[in-house]
Amino acid sequence: MYKTLYSRRYQAFLAALIEIRQRRGVTQVQLAKRLRVQQSWISKCERGVRRLDVVELEIWCEALGVSLQECLQAYGKALGTSQR
Repeated sequence: MYKTLYSRRYQAFLAALIEIRQRRGVTQVQLAKRLRVQQSWISKCERGVRRLDVVELEIWCEALGVSLQECLQAYGKALGTSQR
């Protein structure tokens, strides 16, 4: 399997994470407080420096008040947009 960190798909995933957070009106600092982590951790995740596993993604979504399904739908939308 090839490395996905810099793939178009992973970039679409990161775009979806950022879009959801911003749409909810939450800053990186606010999300970090909700997750009890440093703001730099949020930044590293959103820039693709640090990967999220599926459990962390679910907790991230809960902190933003969205379901995992909504997050995956946003990813699908971002993926479709990036293919154009």
